[in-house]
Amino acid sequence: MSIQLNGILRENGLDPKDVRLVRHKDQRSSPGRSPYELWRDDPKGFHDYQSSQRVSNRKKFSAPFWAVFVVDAFDDTVFVGLFAASYCGLLEEDRPKPHVIGEIDAAGSCDIYDLELDNRLEKLIGRLVIKWGPGERAWVQYADRQDKAIIELRARESEPPFPGYINFIEPLSRIGKLPAGWIEVLRSARGVYILTCPRTKEQYIGSADGVDGFWGRWLQYFKTGHGGNEGLKSRDPSDYQVAILEVAGTAADHDAILSMEGRWQRKLQSKEMGLNRNVAKSK
Repeated sequence: MSIQLNGILRENGLDPKDVRLVRHKDQRSSPGRSPYELWRDDPKGFHDYQSSQRVSNRKKFSAPFWAVFVVDAFDDTVFVGLFAASYCGLLEEDRPKPHVIGEIDAAGSCDIYDLELDNRLEKLIGRLVIKWGPGERAWVQYADRQDKAIIELRARESEPPFPGYINFIEPLSRIGKLPAGWIEVLRSARGVYILTCPRTKEQYIGSADGVDGFWGRWLQYFKTGHGGNEGLKSRDPSDYQVAILEVAGTAADHDAILSMEGRWQRKLQSKEMGLNRNVAKSK
């Protein structure tokens, strides 16, 4: 028999009728940090982020209530705290948005809630993985109407497991914010990757064989916007999606990796229909 979230709430003296389930999943494309990254790296920023809501959402948060907050951590939805919540009033002065660089919440544009962390579920923070289920767009739900299944109870708070080279797909803007374990995996691997522009859908095929592997090469693109490539220099910067096409074996030398790169460029015609302009050279 599976474990359900409402059972855990009841065992800790909470009536699911009094509990809101709030899922932080920010899909905007502006540069900044995801809710998971805020929670992991900036507790104050995360508190500011979750304590403010648009005025249009006020009906969802009427009266004092208990809030179970979860964040999307890559492919998992992870419990990050039980809070006693109550309405304070409108935001009194302009405040930078903690998750979007260069944007602000203007005074009077959103409601502010007082959130007090409750310690009854403290030992489950970062360890409880919840199946959100149907209604993905409904980011606020009533616990008594949506009893969530528990997928996993981790032995300790941990970062999500690396998805594997073939399944790895991320925007360049997140390369410097990946979990430490992921960065180490990507630094130790070399091979061929693909960049895809989210605006034009054009592709660039490149190879990584430096000391910091894929991660080091992608970090160059993030810092410069082009990584030294003529095709990328000739256009406006973009938050390219990065993915791995092929991982080189430990015995592969520089020439072997360049050969792999050329093969993928021919397969995907990235010179004829994509962004490859440079003659293959050391990367």
